[in-house]
Amino acid sequence: MKKIGRQVLFIGTSENNPRNGEGAFIRLNNGSILFGYTEYIGDAWEDDATARISAVVSRDEGETWSEPFVLFEKPENCMNIMSLSFLRMNNGDIGAFYIFKNLDGTDKILFTRSADEAKTWSEPISCMDCLAEQDYYVLNNDRVLRLKSGRIIFAVARHTVLTDHKEFMPGVICYFISDDDGKTWYKTDTEFSCPFPNNPDGYEEPGLYELPDGRLWCYIRTSLGFQFECFSADEGITWTVPEPNLMLSSACSPMLVKDCGEFTVAVFNPVPEHILRPESEPWGRTPYTAAVSRDRAKTFDKSMLFYIEDDLSNGYCYPAIIEVENGFLVAYYHSNGTDICLNSTKITKIMYEELN
Repeated sequence: MKKIGRQVLFIGTSENNPRNGEGAFIRLNNGSILFGYTEYIGDAWEDDATARISAVVSRDEGETWSEPFVLFEKPENCMNIMSLSFLRMNNGDIGAFYIFKNLDGTDKILFTRSADEAKTWSEPISCMDCLAEQDYYVLNNDRVLRLKSGRIIFAVARHTVLTDHKEFMPGVICYFISDDDGKTWYKTDTEFSCPFPNNPDGYEEPGLYELPDGRLWCYIRTSLGFQFECFSADEGITWTVPEPNLMLSSACSPMLVKDCGEFTVAVFNPVPEHILRPESEPWGRTPYTAAVSRDRAKTFDKSMLFYIEDDLSNGYCYPAIIEVENGFLVAYYHSNGTDICLNSTKITKIMYEELN
């Protein structure tokens, strides 16, 4: 299998900065690319450790990048803010979505917008005022989707938090929608819990993609060896029952699917957990691959499967993707020679001419 891409940025860790990742890209009106990411500060790297959102800018299609700067500082009334998604709004504003992790371990999804190309931001609003916020909601980075109709939708895995705030129930997939460009939000009635007891984490870390025929495809991380998937023909209100996609495997990390030029690219770890997998491989999140479709995600086949990373001594996960001139950028966690997969961020640039 062919290896593609080259490194254009590596955001390593340092003292009092033990983790950088789970970011998103957006194209600014002046042509630059803004990449925001979760920057952990202090001496702890775990999901509930202190973190804010920082950013870098490229003015040459990802070839070189600015020094990092703080985009959103962590408020005092939370553990952290993390897991960023960007979206261009109908009036030209930049919308930003991120997880706000409460001091009790529960969390919610916040939305804010900028009218001056990410220089200043509005007061954040919750996308979850429509329900009690007592649970743990997983919205991965680079996951918010605007449909051709204008509707905004994202899928989350909801984990009910038990009374000791230290244990979470298996993931249940649910969907949040805005039909007024982010002013108000509602949760649909459709929820899916995994019926298989040998998948103890339930359905996890879903993503969405709009197919050419208008249907929505929801792909879901599982511990069952395959991505599970379901479809909606009414823009996310109702869904088919999730079933395994036998072409796309599921390791213990999420997949991301996006259009880039004439291609549709799925970035994921291709090797699921199994009894022969070496224990030394970082969290089962290696190698890293791009499956490329020429028919807008109707089919993926082995002839268009490429390595982004083939060094099995490191782990890679939580991608973000943006199209650039004659190619695309992929950002993701890189374990950087450590046994902690959630470590540094690497941005790789892949040219379309490599997809041959």
